Amino acid sequence: METGSHPYVDYLKTLEFGGREGNYFDLPGLGGDKYDRLPYSIRVLLESGIRNCDGFQITSQDVTNLLDWNQNQDKKIEIPFRPARVILQDFTGVPAVVDFAAMRDAVKSLGGDPSLINPVCPADLVIDHSVQVDYFRSSEALTRNQAMEMERNRERFVFLKWGAKAFKNMLIVPPGCGIVHQVNLEYLGRVVFNSGGLLYPDSLVGTDSHTTMINGLGIVGWGVGGIEAEAVMLGQCISMVLPQVVGYKLTGVVSSYATSTDVVLTITKHLRQVGVVGKFVEFFGPGVAQLSIADRATISNMCPEYGATVGYFPVDDMSIKYLRQTGREAGSVEMIEKYLRAVGMFRDYSNSEQDPAFSQILELDLSTVVPSLSGPKRPHDRVSVSDMKTDFSQCLQNKVGFKGFQIPADKHGASAPFSYEGKDYTLKHGSVVISAITSCTNTSNPSVMLGAGLLAKKACERGLSVAPYIKTSLSPGSGVVTYYLKESGVIPYLEQLGFHLVGYGCMTCIGNSGPLPEAVTTAVEQADLVAVGVLSGNRNFEGRINPHTRANYLTSPPLCIAYAIAGTVLIDFEKEPLGVDSSGSPVFLKDIWPTRAELQEVERQYVVPAMFRDTYSKITESNSSWNELEAPDSQLYPWDPKSTYIKSPPFFDGMTQDPPAVRDVEKAAVLLNLGDSVTTDHISPAGSISRTSPAARYLSSRGWVWPLIHRGNSLSYTS
Repeated sequence: METGSHPYVDYLKTLEFGGREGNYFDLPGLGGDKYDRLPYSIRVLLESGIRNCDGFQITSQDVTNLLDWNQNQDKKIEIPFRPARVILQDFTGVPAVVDFAAMRDAVKSLGGDPSLINPVCPADLVIDHSVQVDYFRSSEALTRNQAMEMERNRERFVFLKWGAKAFKNMLIVPPGCGIVHQVNLEYLGRVVFNSGGLLYPDSLVGTDSHTTMINGLGIVGWGVGGIEAEAVMLGQCISMVLPQVVGYKLTGVVSSYATSTDVVLTITKHLRQVGVVGKFVEFFGPGVAQLSIADRATISNMCPEYGATVGYFPVDDMSIKYLRQTGREAGSVEMIEKYLRAVGMFRDYSNSEQDPAFSQILELDLSTVVPSLSGPKRPHDRVSVSDMKTDFSQCLQNKVGFKGFQIPADKHGASAPFSYEGKDYTLKHGSVVISAITSCTNTSNPSVMLGAGLLAKKACERGLSVAPYIKTSLSPGSGVVTYYLKESGVIPYLEQLGFHLVGYGCMTCIGNSGPLPEAVTTAVEQADLVAVGVLSGNRNFEGRINPHTRANYLTSPPLCIAYAIAGTVLIDFEKEPLGVDSSGSPVFLKDIWPTRAELQEVERQYVVPAMFRDTYSKITESNSSWNELEAPDSQLYPWDPKSTYIKSPPFFDGMTQDPPAVRDVEKAAVLLNLGDSVTTDHISPAGSISRTSPAARYLSSRGWVWPLIHRGNSLSYTS
C-alpha cells in the first residue's frame, strides 16, 4: 500500500512485537468516542475502509458513514467492503479457477502476458468434496471411500492441481484433509495480517454459507456467491447495506447435561422467531467467557440457519489461548494480541464498560439450555429431548407441513419385519436408520466429539450395541479430530458401535449418506414408514439427507450415538432405558453420560498443540493419491473439448481491448417464484436420486439409464 498520499496517513502508528515492528492505523485516535461505541464487527469494516480508501472504490465519505454507524444504521446506506482474503470450497472454487484460466486464454489472445492473471486477494481453496458414503461399518471404510472419491473426481482434481501450480496467491488444500470451515478455523485463520509490515484484521468472504464459523475466532466473514468471490479475488469491493447489529447477551453457565449443540439450536430458534435477516449478530456478556472457541464456532457456524449475515464473537483471552492450543507461531500470537489491544478490538466480556451500542439487545441465560434436537424438517424447529417422544407422535398425525406427515390414525402402528445379515428385525414409524457424526458444525468441537467417544466407551462397557442395519458413520472435519480420538483411546468403542471413520467432509449433512441396505429401503417403502435420520449437522430440509428418511433431526454427537443405540426417537430417555446390560439390569442414558469433569480432563490431556502442528505441517502433501496426480505445467490449461466435466466458459470469447457498450437486458424471465422456506435442497438436492422419485421418472423419460452415478452436485449416467 502506498502510504505517502494516503488520506489517513497521519493516523499511521508503529507497534513493536517480538523484536519486530509493524505499522497500523490508529482507529481510536481517528474515531474518539464514536469509535468506542461502535460494535466490534463494525470496527473491522471501518478499518478495512480506512486502509483501502483510494478515493475511487472507497472514499472518505464511506469511512465517515461507517464511523457514524450509530446514526446511519437505519438509513440503508450503501458501503463498500474489501475483505482481506477469500476462501473457496471446491464445489464453488472450481468455477472460480475455471474463470481465471479462461481469463488467461483471453489475455493471451489479445497479445498480453497470461502469467499476470492471478488473484489479487489471497485465496485459500479447500477441496472439501463430500464423497457418498458407500462403505461403512468397516475398518477399511476411509480408504475405500477416498479411493472412490479420487476415481470419480480425477479430472476435477487434475484441473485444481494445475491451478495450484499456475496461479500465485492461491493455496489449495488437497482432498481428504478436512471440511473447509474447520481447516479455516484450525489453520488458515490469521486473525491479524502482517502484509509487508502493515498490520490489519483478518476478514474474508467464502463460497459456502457456513463460512461464518470463523466468526467464533473473532474474524469477520460470511458466505457469498461465486461471482462476488471472484470479484474480491480480482481486488474489487463488495457493496453492501450498512447493517444493523443485534447484540446477543449471554449470561450463566451451560449445565452438565447440555452441550454447545444444544446452545446453538436454542439460539437458532430464538433468532428465527425475532428475525435477523440481513443483520449482524454480535455476542457479548459474561456468559461468553464460559464458552470455548469451539463452542463459539459451533454457534457462529449456524448463522445461516438463524438468518443473520454474521454471528460474531470479538477476540478475547480465550481466543489467544486457542491460537496457542492449535499450534500457531508464538510470535504471531503476540502480534495479534498487541495489535488488537492497540486498536480497541480486544474484549473483556466480564467488563460491561466495553459493551458497545447495538441496534437491539436480546438475551439468553445459558443455564436454561436443555438437551435438544431440531427437526423433523427444519433446523430451527427445536424440540427438547424430554419432549421428543410426544413431539414426534404429534408430527405423525399433523397435516403435511414442516411439523407434520399426516399419517392416518390406523397406520400409526404400522410395522415392517425384515431380515438383515441372517437376523430378523422390525421397523416402525420413528425407527432410526441413519446416525451420522458429521458436519462442520460439531466435528471441530473436542468437547462434543470426546463426549461421543466417552459415551460410546461406557455404552460398550455396559454391553449396549447398535443394530447393524442402522447406517452409522463418523466423518470428522479434520485429521486433528482423529488424532485426539485415537490418543484418548475411544476409537475402538466408537467402531464397536459402528461409527467407523468414513472420510473427512460434510458427507451425510450435505446429502451424501449413500444408499441404505436394500432390506431397509424395501421395508420403509412397503409400510410407508416415517423413518428417521439423526445427525450432528446443520441442515435437515426435506430431501437433503436421504430419500428414505422423511424425518431428520439435528443433535449433538453424543445424542447421535444414544438414538442409534435406542434404534428409535420414540423414547423418553428420562423414563425408558437404552437397553439392558449383561446382568439384565436396565441402562439409562444418564448412566453412561460423561460428566463435565471427565470431558475437561480428557480434553486437557489429549487436545494439545503438537497434534495441530503435526497435522497441518504436512497438509498439502498428506494425500498420497493427490501427490501422484500428474497435472499440466503450462500457464494455460489444455482444455479437453470432449470433457463433460471441465469446460472453458464462453464469457471471455471474443473479448476486445475496449469494452462494448452496455446493452439492455431484453426478454428476461423469472426462473422460479417461490414461497417461504423453499430451499435449494427442494430445488436441487445434493444427494443421490431415488429410483422411485419424480426426478428419476423424468430422467428415465428423457433416455437416462440407471444406475445414475452421484458426483457432488452433478450427475453422470450410463447409456
